Amino acid sequence: MSTEAQPQYQHLEARPGSNYRQLWLKGRRIRAAVVDEQIHGPDPMTPEEFAQEYQVPLEAVLEALDYVARNRPLIEQEREREAARIRARELREARKDEVPGRREHELPAPGLTTPGAEA
Repeated sequence: MSTEAQPQYQHLEARPGSNYRQLWLKGRRIRAAVVDEQIHGPDPMTPEEFAQEYQVPLEAVLEALDYVARNRPLIEQEREREAARIRARELREARKDEVPGRREHELPAPGLTTPGAEA
């Protein structure tokens, strides 16, 4: 475990009441992890491109990248929690489409009628 002190960031802030513990760009609805994902993701941007595209100071982008690098376990934990929340929501939505009380393996074979069903 590192005992290194966390730097004082000028362009990042905590969001009390948020589901996320990571820092956000001040005055914006952009989490530090989002900056990192945009710069290191499948369609990467340079820090300068991100700053220009989202109209934030380049220093804010660099601070966010530094913060994510120093707090990778927290970022990964929050990313996994968010993915689990999305999977759970997708399962709930899929269940809404099912017939109540009936499982897929209980459905009659094509062309067969269900006992008690009217012809």
